[in-house]
Amino acid sequence: MAINNCPLCLEKQREIDRLSEEVERLKRKLRYQERKAGEGFFGSSTPSAQVPVKANAPPREPKPKGARPGHKGRGRKRFDLAAAEQVVEVAAEHPICPECGGPLQDKGHEERSVLEAPPLKAQARVYRLPKKYCPRCRRAFIPKAPGVLPQSLYGNQLISNAAILHYQHGMPQGRVSEITGAPAGALSAIFHRLARLFDSVPQTLIHEYRKAPAKHADETGWRTNGKNGYAWLFAPPTLSIFQFGKNRSAAVPQQLFGTKKTPGVLVVDRYSAYNKLPCSIQYCYAHLLREVQDLEKDFPQEGEIKTFVATAAPLLAKAMSLNQKKISDAKFYDQAKKLKAKIKAAMNAPARHLGIRKIQDIFRDQQHRLYHWADDRRVPAHNNQAERDLRPSVIARKVSFGSNSPAGANTRSVLTSVIQTLIKSGRDPDLCLKQTLDQLARHPEQDPYHLLFRA
Repeated sequence: MAINNCPLCLEKQREIDRLSEEVERLKRKLRYQERKAGEGFFGSSTPSAQVPVKANAPPREPKPKGARPGHKGRGRKRFDLAAAEQVVEVAAEHPICPECGGPLQDKGHEERSVLEAPPLKAQARVYRLPKKYCPRCRRAFIPKAPGVLPQSLYGNQLISNAAILHYQHGMPQGRVSEITGAPAGALSAIFHRLARLFDSVPQTLIHEYRKAPAKHADETGWRTNGKNGYAWLFAPPTLSIFQFGKNRSAAVPQQLFGTKKTPGVLVVDRYSAYNKLPCSIQYCYAHLLREVQDLEKDFPQEGEIKTFVATAAPLLAKAMSLNQKKISDAKFYDQAKKLKAKIKAAMNAPARHLGIRKIQDIFRDQQHRLYHWADDRRVPAHNNQAERDLRPSVIARKVSFGSNSPAGANTRSVLTSVIQTLIKSGRDPDLCLKQTLDQLARHPEQDPYHLLFRA
């Protein structure tokens, strides 16, 4: 009572409280600065290439050598003459014995199986096309050159090789020009023509994408003509649709989805551009897990936060890995139901800390976008499919710095969509492109989608 009634003591206590709050505020600011310096501008969401300081990887225990008991080896296999595409007869080196000079007896052949590839360098080739004339019709008949598009200086195999090197393997056009022997300017014209031939394919892929039960979408930065833009990816497990050079407005996904209700579930992050789409949405748990784990980094001394993170983080991680388990559907849905109940209980538990309440509010307000993974086994609780499919484009952005023009961005959109979808369908993209171009050279009225993805 004496202290409370003392004006001087009361003033001192107020100053102590103010300084204590100031110290705690500065500690939080210091922790944030330290995290930003170590993890990058976006914290735990910073891409690995932009992390300022990367910790050394922890030492790993050496893996046991040799195969497991009962494992069937996959050693190098020989192929017989029937499977060989070419048989090369090698002449004998010595007509007589190099040791004694005596005659050598014929003992048959020793076969050696070798895989070889022809060089990718362009070869000058001349087709001699027979010219036939009908005096009655007064018309000349000349066959088309095989494997060459009309009015093209380059063969279809070279075009296919160049497209695969640039759009699948991410080689710059200059490097592709060195490998194939085609000038860089000619390669640009080749790619633009190829995109015009396949211009109708992405629209068919969009119709297939809308029917997929589990769909993914993501976006990343992409520069076009020196200006900042975005590259969008829309990808179920069976195909990929890329759109380069676009902005980040909601009009891009809305144009792809249309206005009619779309079946299935779209797995995305919490970017608001997806919320207005006519499709059910599942938020990615990987992003939410990082936010939960960041709480403990920001407030390492808060006991309430440690308890919340220790409870919620394992549940979210388990939800992301549940659909990868090789268990029956009945067992999956039973575990999913129990796990969903545990997550809801953790998010509905009373909490005093505002950071915990912020995470809990997401799960309370967005329940219709957080538990589709528990209702349909085909829908994952993470967006790893889009992250993996978008990674080659991120590498291409670092190598090529984007597209030089909107036309180049459109060409990359078409060809990358075609090639990546061919890869996902289990086809050889190089062979499919070559065969499709050969067909279009003879019959240009054919549908390129059916030629590319024919059974």
